[in-house]
Amino acid sequence: MTETAVMFGAGNVGRGFLGQLFSESGYEVVFVDIDEPLIAALNARRAYTIRLVEDDRAEEVAVGPVRALHARETDAVAQALAQARIAATAVGVRALPHVAPLVAAGISQRFAGGVQAPLNVIVCENLKNAAASFRRMVSEQLPAAHRAYAETYVGFVDTVIARMAPPPTPQMRARDPSLIVVEPYKELPVDRRGFIGPVPDIVGLEPADTFAVYTARKLYIHNCGHAMLGYLGHLRGHTFGYEALEDPAIRPLFEQALAESKRGIVAAYADGTSVGATPVDGTSEDVPSVGVSVVWLEAHIADVVRRMANRALGDTIFRLARDPLRKLGPEDRLVGAARLAERAGETPEALSWGIAAGYCFDDANDPLAMELQARIAAEGLEAVLGDVSDIQADEPLAGLVQERYHRLQEGAWP
Repeated sequence: MTETAVMFGAGNVGRGFLGQLFSESGYEVVFVDIDEPLIAALNARRAYTIRLVEDDRAEEVAVGPVRALHARETDAVAQALAQARIAATAVGVRALPHVAPLVAAGISQRFAGGVQAPLNVIVCENLKNAAASFRRMVSEQLPAAHRAYAETYVGFVDTVIARMAPPPTPQMRARDPSLIVVEPYKELPVDRRGFIGPVPDIVGLEPADTFAVYTARKLYIHNCGHAMLGYLGHLRGHTFGYEALEDPAIRPLFEQALAESKRGIVAAYADGTSVGATPVDGTSEDVPSVGVSVVWLEAHIADVVRRMANRALGDTIFRLARDPLRKLGPEDRLVGAARLAERAGETPEALSWGIAAGYCFDDANDPLAMELQARIAAEGLEAVLGDVSDIQADEPLAGLVQERYHRLQEGAWP
């Protein structure tokens, strides 16, 4: 009998990544979503197509068996969870409170049925300590008598998602609501400490004990690089991220920013168990040593840059830059990386250009960008820097960002 995996969210991450990994690992994937045309398409075919694209190459892969439930089908969702061996969420942070009651209902069914096999929920959300946050949400929805059961038999696991999957176009949706285009990258680092029982054997899964380093790598290398391309690319009038990457005015700043981030990460994790060191047998495992391997980070940067150059993905500047109020946060991709660089004794020269460009982002299609611009006009850049990014007026970083912001406003570049 085929084991069941329940996937909350059938979008870019759920359908475009986790669904494929679960299916290739031998699970029937039960998607839970609110997109009725997509649900109907998945149930009609009991499968869907992933198109793997890389520059001028494309390969279509069928993923199945799958089925789909609407999130309002509470009993059916709970029953699926009661039978599942693994689950995951990829619904967006704002939707997690709506998913928590569904997961709680499934846990209660497992309790009532005396199920003692572990259920592990991989939380694929863009939120710091997402697994712990979601565990609290679910616990609040459980009867008191079921909470001890959940602590014993249900794991909540942090991960970082790095596969790139642009949103389907309206034309793609019209032809096939279930089709999704993604890059071939297929690695899923997970926090080993979040699992209850043995880590399941899932394609692409990379359990790590030093998971904070993987989180930092994703945020301050991958996301940081995207933000640099998005904000600087917007000012240069580009449409796609790969165009910004090829721009000779942007590329040096992009590369310098990632180098600053790299040195910040190495300094921040100089103590404790290392990640990415290479043992003599050539394998790449976490090994008990001190620090983070610079070679490991540099290899990751080279791979990220190669993937960002993938023209076939058509990743847009708008997607990379939208929601600047979040992306300019004090611990997020640019400011957080700049803080790591400062703690390493380095001036975040290139990163400050990226932050300044973020404060210039004024795409009228993004309401949050418009809100940011309105606040700058009403309160002044200095006040907004302090409130949004926690960059205070008397700090060196504030002087750097403000000077570069004004230069960018005048059309001047380094």
